[in-house]
Amino acid sequence: MLNKKIEEAKFICLDTETTGLDPLHGGRICEVAMLGSRGGERAGSYATLLNPQVVISPEVTAIHGITNEMVASAPSFADIAFNLIDFLQGNVLICHNADFDTAFLRREFELLGLNMPEMVILDTLKFARCHGKFSRNRLGIIAEELGFSCEGWHRAMADTIMTEKIFYHFVSKFKAMGASTVGDLFALQTKKVIGFN
Repeated sequence: MLNKKIEEAKFICLDTETTGLDPLHGGRICEVAMLGSRGGERAGSYATLLNPQVVISPEVTAIHGITNEMVASAPSFADIAFNLIDFLQGNVLICHNADFDTAFLRREFELLGLNMPEMVILDTLKFARCHGKFSRNRLGIIAEELGFSCEGWHRAMADTIMTEKIFYHFVSKFKAMGASTVGDLFALQTKKVIGFN
């Protein structure tokens, strides 16, 4: 996958909303959204609220607006797990602060006795820290400073749309620097310049 040309790779931008900050201490996913693209063309989308099977506290609801009533009749992660595997497997996952989202995804799959799909993971937060000059590296602030709408910030699909726009902003910048493969993008998460051929 790392050798795949940028134009040929399928990128999946993903965001989750959760009931807490730590999946190992009871935090669960209560919303997930994904946007797929390849060669600049839309290649699928998916979004749903999830019943986390734990109570969403008022403090958490105040952040993302998702209430216990909203998720009461939503599917559980178990109901959609294989849909997610099909969507993600073998593609390039893009998140803003990927360590957070992937920790929750990994834990949800583990609770079902499943492994998280094998993917290359790229993080727009790492791109911003290494290559941006934003006032803060929070998703909505980066989007706003790049001239993108941050309306709906802290809901999964709105955050996924922002992540995708920020990702392609950096892809355009990196391609101008000579990046041509997924591996080049992967390396640019931690290096300002790499030795392109």
